[in-house]
Amino acid sequence: MDLLLWRHADAEDGLPDLQRPLTARGEAQAQQMADWLHAHAPKRLAVLVSPAVRAQQTAAALKQPFVTDERLRPGADVCELLAATGWADGDEMDDSDDGSTTTAVRHSPTHARRAVLVVGHQPTLGRVAALLLGGQEADWSVKKGSVWWFSNRVRRGETQTVLRAVIGPDYLP
Repeated sequence: MDLLLWRHADAEDGLPDLQRPLTARGEAQAQQMADWLHAHAPKRLAVLVSPAVRAQQTAAALKQPFVTDERLRPGADVCELLAATGWADGDEMDDSDDGSTTTAVRHSPTHARRAVLVVGHQPTLGRVAALLLGGQEADWSVKKGSVWWFSNRVRRGETQTVLRAVIGPDYLP
């Protein structure tokens, strides 16, 4: 499975928190990252988005359907976010010793690898990244507008998490 975590782009300050829109800079960041995602992300990508306006606007830059999920709201629980994505459902890839890759568990009739993009918030996204890479939650920083891309696989019977990319809008043309 591929899991892409996209922190919402730069947003205005103020209250109520769920109603804060993107700034002009944030709109540009969202579009830059959406363009990168169109070029690099898996083609069959399910998109789950926080109900916050800034996350909805960030996701809208992709110009593809998405699902709003209350489990992704600001202050979300790491386990609930991972459950929403199906990360722990066992859709790993088994890398054999000869370098070929086979599907360990198949969830769809077409046997397509699942890919989920989450548009959410700090500190939850940083805590998810820490858990996936370090084995425990910690307050890691995910910059506004950035994407962290993870894959999971099984190698020699052990499930592994692979960090495929970390990119922020400041590094895109």
